Amino acid sequence: MEALRFHRQLQDEQRQVAGTAWQEHGLVFASTVGTERNANNVLRSFRAVLAKTDLNPDEWTPRELRHSFVSVLSDAGVPIEDISRLAGHKSTEVTETVYWHQIRPALLAGAEAMDDVFPVAAENA
Repeated sequence: MEALRFHRQLQDEQRQVAGTAWQEHGLVFASTVGTERNANNVLRSFRAVLAKTDLNPDEWTPRELRHSFVSVLSDAGVPIEDISRLAGHKSTEVTETVYWHQIRPALLAGAEAMDDVFPVAAENA
């Protein structure tokens, strides 16, 4: 809640700076004039943040963070259904298709667990 309150304060300041150019749409994450953020807005803001770090802005995109997010959740053993919901996908099929290389370790762990449950079947395979 504290972060959202801080963001609201920043947005109020942007509204004041924009003056009559501000277009109210009731958005939580709006552009500097109140409109929907597009890919260019997001990338520009993202690069501004990266400029304050030792990360190379040419090597990182918001999409890279999304892939990292899915990888970290998968490595932590979060169920695919939860990862799918958190990533905003309509189904696990989308998550499995797009992020199969990040999800693969979790699937292998599941397969190994099944080998432990059914050791004889694994030995005959």
